[in-house]
Amino acid sequence: MNKRNALKKIVAYVILTGATGLFVACSPNAPKFTAIDITGADYAKDFALTDHNGQQRTLKDFQGKIVMMFFGYTQCPDVCPTSMAEMTEIKKLLGQDGDRLQALFVSVDPERDKPEMLKAYMENFDPSFLALYTTPEKTAALAKDYKVYYKKVDGPTPTSYTIDHTAGSYVYDTTGKLRLFTRYGTKPELTVADIKQLLPSP
Repeated sequence: MNKRNALKKIVAYVILTGATGLFVACSPNAPKFTAIDITGADYAKDFALTDHNGQQRTLKDFQGKIVMMFFGYTQCPDVCPTSMAEMTEIKKLLGQDGDRLQALFVSVDPERDKPEMLKAYMENFDPSFLALYTTPEKTAALAKDYKVYYKKVDGPTPTSYTIDHTAGSYVYDTTGKLRLFTRYGTKPELTVADIKQLLPSP
């Protein structure tokens, strides 16, 4: 009889705690993002890349900041400059919290995107933004880990190719955890609202 009562209590506890989890998930206080919420995703956890100043970088270097990470290339005619300009606007709209945002541009074209070119490209948008690169082989491995698509499209000459690639940015919170994927073309104001929900109070 005691065993039966004990079992009933255990089952009741499991049901209660499970229900509590559901209530928390459905709570009106839970974050509601415009971007795709990928909290807990088992990929894109870290990277080891070189920035345009020649410094080795990992996510740990940006602890305490929101990180927005975009994959592109400097000779991209439209999506890349538009996305970086939107990041510039996002930083501006964050006001005093703008310094708590780190924008990262990861090159999918390391054969043409040399450090000096990447640095000049970042300076067109914001001097605090960093461009990152690695070898072609490691770029492919990184893209696979980040579930990023890219493929060369031949041009009229061997060096005038373009690259089709994933458009959108990963967002990490201030502890370095992957939280969001922002779609290309999302209004900066909406991304700012998402970011503010990830920023801990000063």
